[in-house]
Amino acid sequence: MAKGMSKSEVLSALAEKFGKSRKEVAEMIEALVSLAYNETKSSGEFTIPGLGKLQKKHREARMGRNPATGEQIKIPAKTVVKFRVAKAAKDSILA
Repeated sequence: MAKGMSKSEVLSALAEKFGKSRKEVAEMIEALVSLAYNETKSSGEFTIPGLGKLQKKHREARMGRNPATGEQIKIPAKTVVKFRVAKAAKDSILA
């Protein structure tokens, strides 16, 4: 299976495409990431159009099983972060 692009390769590709320096592109990406984190934390979701949505979800307590012993254990409730891929992204990648 092919290896994905590194952060450095992503920065170089975007800098070349938009005629910006790698430093400017890195600052824009950092700003987008920071905005996504803050918005998801405060409102519970952040959408990147055409790519997907970060969502903060509450997961209820449930019963689970210890795979080593087979013993039933109680898994406590917690909040998790999920990423839901947009339909346009799925269609484009899987077509």
